[in-house]
This record gives sequence, structure tokens and C-alpha cells, in this order.
Amino acid sequence: MGIFDRFSSLLRSNINDLISKAEDPEKMLNQILVDMRGQLAQAKQQVASAIADEKRLRDQADAEFRLAQDWEKRAMLAIQEGRDDLAKQALVRQAEHGQHAEQLAQTWESHRQETEKLKNSLRDLNDKIEEAKRKKNLLIARQRRAEAQRRISETMSSMSEKSAFDAFSRMEERIEQNERQLKASVEIEEEFSGDSLQRDFKQLERGAVGATVDSRLLELKQKMGMLGAGGTAQNRQLGSGGKDSVDVQAEIEDISGGSKKR
Repeated sequence: MGIFDRFSSLLRSNINDLISKAEDPEKMLNQILVDMRGQLAQAKQQVASAIADEKRLRDQADAEFRLAQDWEKRAMLAIQEGRDDLAKQALVRQAEHGQHAEQLAQTWESHRQETEKLKNSLRDLNDKIEEAKRKKNLLIARQRRAEAQRRISETMSSMSEKSAFDAFSRMEERIEQNERQLKASVEIEEEFSGDSLQRDFKQLERGAVGATVDSRLLELKQKMGMLGAGGTAQNRQLGSGGKDSVDVQAEIEDISGGSKKR
């Protein structure tokens, strides 16, 4: 099992455990991201170790190649000096280092390929964590909207109950009763206290308003043709009430009496 396979198995196990125990989705998602970042940090350390091993193998292979070249130069020097025996030994050493260099180079190449795969897996893991962060924000927003909708529904449900509307009706009735009581108190206060002269003038004003209404009524009847031309003025005066109407009535009686005498 590779490094990232072990991390994936552990991460899935932790996530499944969190989901089974989850009560707060936001806390669960945050904890999952914390675990993922922890796994990412461990993965980075493992990849860093693999890269270090790769460089060490590369250095060892390069060192063996350099030693092989050095022994080849020594063999050439021995040949120039006429020491074929030393040249042969140098060539043997050159072959040994060359063989080790080739083996190390093959091991390094294999390790380098695996390290590149680890680097790519690390990049993918980092991208997935970034995607998980973005998705977490969307999921949390959806969860909050759902919670807000649930609360609104519960509030609307409670308001739709009869008891809630009854409470509003009772409160409205009580307020209206208070308003009526206040108006009655004001009227009583105005009636039995304050300036008596002002009250007398108010009564006169109400009488004047009534006379004006009677006059308008007579005018309207005349306009509609319900009063004769001769009795229009008399009827208007009779309808106006008060002292003027009494005087008019007396004059009419005098005229009638005078006619009978003649």
C-alpha cells in the first residue's frame, strides 16, 4: 500500500466516524478539513523524504561515475609510464565503479519516476483540499439557509394557530376600549369644567349651524319645485325658527284679521 493509499484509508475512516457522530454540520466539515490538512502535512513530509532519497541516489551514481573516470585516467597514466600491470588493476577498478554507477543510475531513475508520481499525487491532494474548502463554504451556506427556513416555518406555524390570532384580537379590543374611555373622560372634563362663557358660545354656534341647515333645506326644496312662489319666503322664515319666525306668524295673523274686518 502506497503512502497516499494509507492516508486515504485513514482519512475515510475519520470522515465516516465524524459523519456518524455529527450533530453540527459546520463543525463536522471544519474538522474534516483540519484532518485533511493534517494528512497533507504528513504527505508533504513523506514526499520530501522521497525527494531526498532520490537526490542521494543521484549523488551516489554521479560519484561512482567520477571514480570510474578517475581510474580510467590512472590506467592511461600507467600505460604512459610503461606499467601495464598497474594499468590492468586500474581498469579493474574502473569497471567496478562503472558497474556500481550503472546500478545506482537505474535505481535512481526508478526512484525518480516514483517521486514524480508522489509529487503529482501531492498536487492532486492539495487541489482536492482547496476544492473541499470551497465546497465546505457552499454546504455551510446551504445549511444556514435551511436552518433559517426551518425557523421561519416554525414561526409561521405558531402564528397560524388560533390562540395567536385570538391574542391579537383581545389586545385590539382592549386598546379600542381604552381609546373610548379616554374620549369619554375628555368629554366629561369639557362639559363640567373650564370656561362657562366658551361653552355658551359653542351652544350658540351649534344653533347657528342648525339654522343654516334649515335654510339650505328650504332652498333645495324651492329648486326642486316643491314650494310655491308665494309661500317661499314665509316657509323659509318659518323653517328658520327663533324670534323671527314668531314675528312673521304674528304679522300673518294681523293681516288675516284685518281682511275679515273689511
